[in-house]
Amino acid sequence: MADRSVFRVRDVKQSILAIRQLLENQTFDSMYADVVVRAAFERFLEILSEASRSIPDQWKHEYGPAIPWRQVGDLGNVLRHAYHRTDARMLWEVYKNDLTPLELVIDAMLAAHNTPERDN
Repeated sequence: MADRSVFRVRDVKQSILAIRQLLENQTFDSMYADVVVRAAFERFLEILSEASRSIPDQWKHEYGPAIPWRQVGDLGNVLRHAYHRTDARMLWEVYKNDLTPLELVIDAMLAAHNTPERDN
């Protein structure tokens, strides 16, 4: 279970890094105007959301009690099932305001539970 959980935490971390790289030179307007960038941003958020659902509740309570985990998990449902009502401004605010606190929690989880990957 712990190995699988670490993989999901890594997935969250990778999605955060991908979002940062994707949007580092973007403004809201440029992101919104570029359908490919916007779609990639939404997809990385969807992966982040889905992966967060597999992080053990104990880890969430221990490392990130202030993170609204339910909302993080629910974001993927909105992106998948209510995509036509997705508020791009709200997603941009997630990027600007919520990724850093989440990343700090994810980094703490990885520091505590990550083991060196085995060579295959």
